[in-house]
Amino acid sequence: MSPRSGRRRDPLSEGTGPLDRLGRFPRSAALLGAIAIAFSGIFYRWSGVSPSTGVVFRCLYGLPLLALAAWLEWRSDGPMSRRTIGLSAVAGVFFAADLLTFHYVVDDIGAGLATIMGNLQVVVVAIAAWLLWGERPRREVMVALPVMLFGVVLISGVIGGIPYGANAQLGVAIGLITACSYAGYLLVIRRASPTSRPAGPVAVATLVCMLAAGLFGALVGNLDLVPSLPAHAYLLAYGISSQSIGYLLIQVSLPRLPAVLTSAILLAQPVMTVILAIILLGEAPSPGQIAGVGLVVVGLALATGTIARVRDNLQGGLASGGTPA
Repeated sequence: MSPRSGRRRDPLSEGTGPLDRLGRFPRSAALLGAIAIAFSGIFYRWSGVSPSTGVVFRCLYGLPLLALAAWLEWRSDGPMSRRTIGLSAVAGVFFAADLLTFHYVVDDIGAGLATIMGNLQVVVVAIAAWLLWGERPRREVMVALPVMLFGVVLISGVIGGIPYGANAQLGVAIGLITACSYAGYLLVIRRASPTSRPAGPVAVATLVCMLAAGLFGALVGNLDLVPSLPAHAYLLAYGISSQSIGYLLIQVSLPRLPAVLTSAILLAQPVMTVILAIILLGEAPSPGQIAGVGLVVVGLALATGTIARVRDNLQGGLASGGTPA
């Protein structure tokens, strides 16, 4: 404790990195970051380009801001270690698989449902950490798993009426690959990225993601390096908002927030995308698919401990005779 202020020092708020000023307003930064990422599928649908083209330009236009932030980190904290660069590159391969499959899912079942499918990574991460490092999942994760799986069945349209989407069953199947790929990205990038320097590893991963997606697009023959307007404008907005601003804001802010707020913000992002897709894209999921979305969100709330944290927060506030924080 400082003898002058008498307050506990927070190392997260006293860093010297270029993004630390944003970390002083973590709630605002996290909310803005969630909103930026919520538009990912929207901008991709508006662009009308192929999956590989969307990934390449998302990364291309996201790189300048990431590279600038990474350079400022290098000036203040020194170069990244070889281990950090290597892990970030591996994360970039997972990220390419995540974004490519996500775009295919958007084409099959729409931006809203595709985003919900990608967020199944919460359970995948928990199970992978158990299998790889012996980190046994909490009981809530095991309870959430069947709830979320039944939600996925409803989203696929197997039951619950005529499903929305060009091919709901295929979209859900690819969406499971998206969730696994995103889980792989998160598991690796977290081991590569110290809290004090989030931009460098994300910049490396983004560069590798762009190269991998470009190679994939060239091999399958659907890469367009000269998209026309207005598609190009949407890709520019996609890259700047989702890839650089959104990810940086979230990566900087979440470690500085209370756990209950972190969980709530992470849950809000896919729900925002579903609502935006209905309003802006005219997507119309069937009642069964909407019910599936609800079950997946409930499962996410269980798996991330949001429900328990909200309950404990309320009980703590009432027990102290005040209002919940």
